Amino acid sequence: MTKDEEKAVVLTVVLNAFFASVVNSKTRCSQGTRPPELEDREKNEAPIIQGEMVSDLLHHSDTYKSMGPVGIHPRVLRKLVVVLTKLLSIIYQQSWLTGEVPVD
Repeated sequence: MTKDEEKAVVLTVVLNAFFASVVNSKTRCSQGTRPPELEDREKNEAPIIQGEMVSDLLHHSDTYKSMGPVGIHPRVLRKLVVVLTKLLSIIYQQSWLTGEVPVD
């Protein structure tokens, strides 16, 4: 593994730990900052991450931006919407329910 790859792995671990520390069941959104589909939910009720929401976000990703921390270019994500939608919705739902972010 090269030094750059090692740095990327360390950065990913640090960012995952930070994300997991700020996204948990105690996190609260101020009034008006939650998406409309979550406004009517009870405070302690977990949202249901639907495939349509994930698909819509992937379809509207900006293909002119550079790749994010996972190293996948938005153009690739947009082309793989059909394959990724179900998988990402499962990952997001499990992450929300457990309060943990997957290491990979």
